[in-house]
Amino acid sequence: MREAITAKAVWRERGRRQLASLRFRRIAAADALLVLAGAVVLLIIACAIVPGWIAPYAPTEMLTDNILKPPSTDHLFGTDYFGRDIFSVVVHGSRDSLFIGFASVLIGGLAGGIIGAVSGYVGGIADTILMRCNDILMTIPGILLALAIAGALGPGMFNIVLAVAVASIPGYARVMRAQIISIKSRTFIAASSSMGASPMHIFWRHVLPNALSPLLVMATIGIGTSILTGSGLSFLGLGLLREVPDWGTLLSQGRGYLTVAWWMCTFPGLAITLFVLAVNIIGDRLRDDMDPKKRRVRG
Repeated sequence: MREAITAKAVWRERGRRQLASLRFRRIAAADALLVLAGAVVLLIIACAIVPGWIAPYAPTEMLTDNILKPPSTDHLFGTDYFGRDIFSVVVHGSRDSLFIGFASVLIGGLAGGIIGAVSGYVGGIADTILMRCNDILMTIPGILLALAIAGALGPGMFNIVLAVAVASIPGYARVMRAQIISIKSRTFIAASSSMGASPMHIFWRHVLPNALSPLLVMATIGIGTSILTGSGLSFLGLGLLREVPDWGTLLSQGRGYLTVAWWMCTFPGLAITLFVLAVNIIGDRLRDDMDPKKRRVRG
């Protein structure tokens, strides 16, 4: 009998160790993926901040003897039909692409957060009016709304940032409103009100700080979406008109050379894909870390 109990204990302990080992490997793999994603984001941000330190050539330097050359040791990403080094152009073009992504998220998140906060906390007729206007915007797909705004305003940095930002406002407003309504009905808010705290004090001290986490996660993931939208507008000819093209414009310039110079489209597309994928990985991890239920499961 004792031998049977001892065997069960051994098997139970062995199962616990295997489960712990499996959980550790999963966390280690997730952490390694997170580190890799962070390295990709930091590298591309460094390209945007100090492109001259990374790019081997000037983005406007035309090497007439090396037109449409495939990738090599001299030109990592090959050259285009002007003889420009594509790697250098991709590095320098990251500045405009990242600026569009970050600036549109900042403007759209701030505007959507204010609308959602006012709608959720004030309620009543203000909530009805703001949410019905928000519903109207949500009936239009974001890319179509951005296209309409960019087409009406014309090319330009400010116009494309505004177009992408306005298209993202409805999502931020909805998330913020839902969080405000959920937190406003909790017990500690009622307790604070019963102790004589003013509505504005309750909002700034208790409601808003607890409602920001989902908005921050959404903004992190939204950076990738904004870059995709901005690149799409540039691809369609509604983006920036500059000597140094952004990633979307590079894709548009290379689409006519797919059969003879595949690298002109491939590497700008890979830059967009890698950055968006890395930002989404970071956003997913940030969401998991801010979710108490998932923290308990992982622990």
